[in-house]
Amino acid sequence: MMTKFLFIAALGAAATFTAQTARAHGSMTTPPSRIYYCYLNGAENPTDPACQALRQHSGTAPFYDWMSIAQGQANGNHQAVVPDGTLCSGNQPVFAGLDLPRSDWHATPIAAGPDGSYEFIFRGTAPHATREWIFYVSRDSYSPAQSLHWSDLDEFCRLGNVALDEGNYHLRCTLPSLRGKRTIYSVWQRADSPEAFYTCIDVDFGNGGDAIFASGFQAVSP
Repeated sequence: MMTKFLFIAALGAAATFTAQTARAHGSMTTPPSRIYYCYLNGAENPTDPACQALRQHSGTAPFYDWMSIAQGQANGNHQAVVPDGTLCSGNQPVFAGLDLPRSDWHATPIAAGPDGSYEFIFRGTAPHATREWIFYVSRDSYSPAQSLHWSDLDEFCRLGNVALDEGNYHLRCTLPSLRGKRTIYSVWQRADSPEAFYTCIDVDFGNGGDAIFASGFQAVSP
């Protein structure tokens, strides 16, 4: 009887793992997204204060499901399915702790190369055909101690379909000339489905460059 029970339990665990894997899709790892950084910091005993706050607010589920911040019916209508104040969670209650207004989210130093570009790396745990990648960055007026709104963002990069390379999407963008801590927001819109994925990335541009946008960058339309 015990052997039968253990076998059934193992089947249930395998089914749960398979279901989680099937809906897993990815997140930014270079620089690490907010959720991926906290995942690396540890789900059970995070040491980073902001990650501790995430765990206290939302439990451990976001840490283990770091690759699943998405909306299934986005189809390019991102502001409709992800309202102001829910951008980092992708408007998913299970990830709501990522939307906490805090000034101490870990910020990764970021700098452009000699050609003015930077290679973002998105870990794709399940490959999909891509309609577009869109990158935004927070304005001078935004503070991470406030909830993030679409009006706090300026678009700085848009890419089309990028092939998966050994489990990663390599996304090269020209960086705007900015200073200090910023929140970068990325959107990955699938072409084979209306589903889209959302990522908050906390970065620090340091003291180099004036806080201005080069020609071609644009504000988010309301």
